Order: sequence, then structure tokens, then C-alpha cells
Amino acid sequence: MAARPQPRSCDTFVALPPAAAGGRVVFGKNSDRPSDEVQEVLYVPAAAHPAGAQLECTYITVEQAEQTYAVVLSRPSWLWGAEMGANEHGVCIGNEAVWGREEVCGAEALLGMDLVRLGLERADTAEKALTVIVDLLEKYGQGGNCMESHMAFTYHNSFLIADRKEAWVLETSGKHWAAEKVEGGVRNISNQLSITTKIDREHAEMREYAKSRGWWDGEKEFDFAATYSYVNTARMTTSRSRYCEGFKLLNKHKGAITAETMMEILRDKESGINMEGGFMTTGSMVSVLPQDPNLPCIHFFTGTPDPARSVFKPFIFVPGITELLKTSSPTFGPDDPVKKQPRFQSKPDRRHELYKKHENAAVVMETMKLLVKHTFFLQDKGKKMLEEIQTLEKRKMSEMESILQNGCPDINQLVNLFSQCADEELKIYS
Repeated sequence: MAARPQPRSCDTFVALPPAAAGGRVVFGKNSDRPSDEVQEVLYVPAAAHPAGAQLECTYITVEQAEQTYAVVLSRPSWLWGAEMGANEHGVCIGNEAVWGREEVCGAEALLGMDLVRLGLERADTAEKALTVIVDLLEKYGQGGNCMESHMAFTYHNSFLIADRKEAWVLETSGKHWAAEKVEGGVRNISNQLSITTKIDREHAEMREYAKSRGWWDGEKEFDFAATYSYVNTARMTTSRSRYCEGFKLLNKHKGAITAETMMEILRDKESGINMEGGFMTTGSMVSVLPQDPNLPCIHFFTGTPDPARSVFKPFIFVPGITELLKTSSPTFGPDDPVKKQPRFQSKPDRRHELYKKHENAAVVMETMKLLVKHTFFLQDKGKKMLEEIQTLEKRKMSEMESILQNGCPDINQLVNLFSQCADEELKIYS
């Protein structure tokens, strides 16, 4: 048996009232991916599709739905799906790489990231999104390289799915799965199976399959994570894993969790949640979902690596939104190396405008910090730049709080909300 890959990449969080403040659901995710991978933020409008239409995902083609909802996505720019995103009905989904006893399928099928986007495009509640994902998983399977490289990186997937009213955790192993409705106010997922004995929905053959493999004797209480993986579930919340650290940070703020709290958690480097190194946090998302349906959901995306040196930019679904040009990567059509066989023989420059400017600015921030440390320069250009993007974010957060409390009298002001913030960020870097 091939050695199991080391768990790495991503943390997803949700807080529901009363753990979250103000009668709002708060959702957050860090996407941890190869450090040279570009993550873009894009908007896809709602659409109607003819009966029998086909949809080309990253590797395979599936049947298209007759109606798809508007979505905003943060995704690795080489693939069709998404690491995380939201739709016009306030559904948010983030996924995680997980491994276990079941061998990961290397054959090309739906990526977990494809399933994220498909769930968002086809479901107007969290539980409906769960159903969409498991139905597609049963029909098409999951598999294929999850990295833009000739080196294979494959995994099973877990998902955290939320809407204005509730949240679900869905964890998979091949075609088998278990789902848990979130209770107790907070929940997080990381790179390990975490559903234990509280199973609210499940694959019809999940338990029998575990018995047939000798993983469960059919007598003791069924524990999904303990059965389908190597996790010691008795120590899940007391170890030094990122799952445990995320659990601690959520519970530290339980009862007063806001969007700002979630951003603080995503920026935490000591816990490893804001990851650095060969795999790093390449994009981040926070969403605020008011339980009052008269108030808009607000979604914040960085579109750039390292949330500690990025701006969470707000997005609200309103009519008339156009392409998010500053965070959209170039496309290469049929000449894209991902589309050609054999795949991944070359890697084009996928950097979007904001990524390029941020990349240069991040070098300045880090270099100037080191220069000041060693040569005592009086002026720190990097520090000033960081202060300016923090001020920009605080101003936008204040504006969004006003909308969450009072609504927005003029939705025309929101059409270019995200793009205008990206423009202001670009001016700071320039």
C-alpha cells in the first residue's frame, strides 16, 4: 500500500447564534494550496439551460441543471470548481482534503472543488446542497489530480455547508459518506474526518461496507471517523492538530463571534491556520448570513495569499453585477495545458491584476520589515502599506455593519462594491 500523504491544507469554520453575535451565522475558510498557485475570485450569474445540456467540469462532463443560481467563488484559477464560495440564496460551502482507510481514486472524476461549485449553483438551502453533492458523488464519483502538476495529489473530501438558518458537515470516503447537522453553536473541519457518533444522514451502504472491510464489528457504537480513518477520536479536541487549534479558537470567542473574529482566526499563524511554506493560505473567505431575510448576506474575499497581509473585500448579491476583472485570471481556452492530454505539461502565467500587485507589495512588506530590523531605517514603507490596507478593511467593515443593521437604501451602490474595494487596494500597492 502506498504511503498516505501528510494531511495539509485548509480550515473551515461556522458559528451559529447564540455562539455568533447579532443573530447572524458567520462562516469562514482559509484555502491552503501550493504556494505558487493563483486563486481568483469570480462572479457567475444565474442562468437557464436547455433540457439535456451537458456541463464540462474540470475533468469530466456531467448533466447540466435546468436552472443554476448566481454564485461568487474563490478558486484555483486552473480548474472549473471552487475551494469556497456562496450563492444568491445565502448558501456557503468550503471543502477540505481528507484521507483515511479507503484508497483514494486516481481516476478522473469530479473533484471535491467541482462538487462545491455544483452544490452552490444548484441548491437554495444548505441541506439541499448536501443532497446535490451526495447525489453527484454517487453518480459520477470523486477523483483526479487536485494540483496543477504532473505529480499526483489526490484525496477524499469533507464539506462544511451553511445558510441563514443552519449548517451541515458532510464527510466522504470514496462514494460513502456521513453528514452531521451542526448543533452547539460552532463547528470546524480540517484535514481529518471529524464526524463521530452523531450521524444525521448517511450513505445507505456505509455501515455494511465498513463491516465487509473488517473496520467495524457491527456491535459497538458506530463512529464514522474512527471507522473510516486512523483518527483517535477520543483525542481530537485535545491534540495539537489544526483541527484542535481551530476548535479552541472558536470556543474561545463563543457567544461573541463576528466577521472580525472570524478574520482574526483565519489570520492566526501560531495555530497553523494561516499556513506558510510550500503549502500556504492562498485565499480566504468570511461570510455573514443574517437570520433576518430582509437583510443581505455579505461575503468577504481576499483573492490574494496570506490573510494577514490581505484585504477582505465585501461582496453582496444584487442585480447588474459584472465580471470581477481585477481578480479574474487570464483564460487559455482549448490551449490550456489542463485541457490537453497528457495534462500539466506546462504551467501558464495565471496571475490576475490584483495578485501581481499584491505579490510585489508582499515582498516590500517583508523586505522592509527585515531592513528595519537590521539597519534601523526610520521609515518603514512596508509597515505603512500594511497600515493602509488595514485602514481600508476597517472602513469597509464599518460600512457593511451599517448595512447589516439598517439595510441599504440604494442597491445600485452595491453593484461594484467588491470591484471598487479592489481598486482602492490596488492604489495602495501602486
